Amino acid sequence: MKKRMLQVILMLFLTSFVFVLPNAFGEEKPLAPGEGTTVAAVAQGEEESPTLSADVAFLSKYVWRGYELSKNSLVIQPSVTAGYKGFGLNLWGNLDTDMYGYDQQKWNETDMTVSYDHSFGPVGLGVGYIYYALDGIDDTQEFYLSVGGDVLLAPTLTIYWDVDEAPGWYFDLGISHSFDLPHEITLDLAGSVGYYISENDGIVDYDDALNPETSRFQNFQNGLISVGMTIPFYKYFSVVPMIAYSFPLGNAADNMLKATSLSNDSSHVFGGITLSMAF
Repeated sequence: MKKRMLQVILMLFLTSFVFVLPNAFGEEKPLAPGEGTTVAAVAQGEEESPTLSADVAFLSKYVWRGYELSKNSLVIQPSVTAGYKGFGLNLWGNLDTDMYGYDQQKWNETDMTVSYDHSFGPVGLGVGYIYYALDGIDDTQEFYLSVGGDVLLAPTLTIYWDVDEAPGWYFDLGISHSFDLPHEITLDLAGSVGYYISENDGIVDYDDALNPETSRFQNFQNGLISVGMTIPFYKYFSVVPMIAYSFPLGNAADNMLKATSLSNDSSHVFGGITLSMAF
């Protein structure tokens, strides 16, 4: 029931963009060099005028924290975000156009994130709550804390704490940088590493034969590097082609990600294009 309600809300938000007047949300402001990082986004979120944005990503694969969650199919991921004075509300969904094992398209996830971000000089802090409405398995919930620096490579550490169906901690340390190109285009580079501490018996170590062991997984999990380009057009729109590579960090992660993937692979190259609009 919760999953269905979140799906309906997300679709209503996306549909509403057809009827929203852009000037109702203030004038668009160009980003200064070096902005576009988490910390810069925090500062912008504290403006007096409310913000509203929506995007739709078309990706060759759904990979999350190193887990392969789709196989041989296009995934479509719409997202809507509203912000005001540092507070944010995001709705995100995943449509697998040929879900593995079902041979049909299937909307299998809807997430809701409530957040608050604030900057203290060059340091940005963020806290939030995420509700994962999942198809076929029990829903779960996370809280997170994020700390970022408005310095070279914009390092950001985010700590996620699952308090529901998959208790555990996930630590994500990321860096990013954008290079200015002609016509307001930017080349966007990013990388991150993740460390996971499982506090449940569903996420465990695996031996080299991919047999589960009794010990819970507590190790470096995955790395992710990505390259993209943000290409603005008209006033409120942009298109972002990207390619990314997800890979395990060590033998323990390699075994675990292979055992839990759909294709018995722990490394994945995927990419796609995202269409965005922001007011």
